Amino acid sequence: MDPATLQSDSGAPLVLIVEDDLDTRRLYREYLSHAGFRTADAHNGHQALAKARELRPDAVLTDLAVPGMDGFAFCRALKDSVVTRSIPILAVTGHSEYLDQPDRFAQAGIAQALVKPCPPDVIAQQLRRLLAENAAASVRP
Repeated sequence: MDPATLQSDSGAPLVLIVEDDLDTRRLYREYLSHAGFRTADAHNGHQALAKARELRPDAVLTDLAVPGMDGFAFCRALKDSVVTRSIPILAVTGHSEYLDQPDRFAQAGIAQALVKPCPPDVIAQQLRRLLAENAAASVRP
């Protein structure tokens, strides 16, 4: 994690990027930073869960095939914790067959899923949408 990324523009939403492939993680981090987000990242599910609890990001962008704890287990663990349950989750996966399992996504608390390769501008757009929906839901009685 680049500490400077976390500290820049403290008003920008913080996105935790969970991706085991270093090049893809760098791509997401760079694009999201240019799109106005602060970023933190993790390369496996266990590290991601610890960082989510510590940093309390505004949103999570996660691959579903990460080592240690797969993306579905990681997302369920986020949603099982009072500290992290309200964080919206955008999942990306190279396994398009997962999209045929909507119940699995719902049970894991995943708000949206995209199939790789996915253009970074679509990821940023979906993160903004999820953040707006989350903010609207938090002000409802």
